[in-house]
Amino acid sequence: MTAARTFTLVDGEGVSTVDASAIEALAAGDRPLAVDREEGVAFLGVPAPVRAARLASLEAPDFSLPDLEGRTRSLSEHRGRKVLLVAYASW
Repeated sequence: MTAARTFTLVDGEGVSTVDASAIEALAAGDRPLAVDREEGVAFLGVPAPVRAARLASLEAPDFSLPDLEGRTRSLSEHRGRKVLLVAYASW
């Protein structure tokens, strides 16, 4: 008897382990689902009405990254001010 395939599921509420049948059920739902079957990982997005409300607010989600001196900076530190974000990818 073989063990059921499990996936690490990441969503807005955290990380959990679910079996393959749960992934199939989520794929039929109203939330976007990205699955990497080789790695056994899935990401469950938010429903369309939630995404639409966030886009309509024109407010970027908060995130934190280190600056060039290694200090952690958050986007929320700059709320109410214009911010230019520069992104670079080497690929």
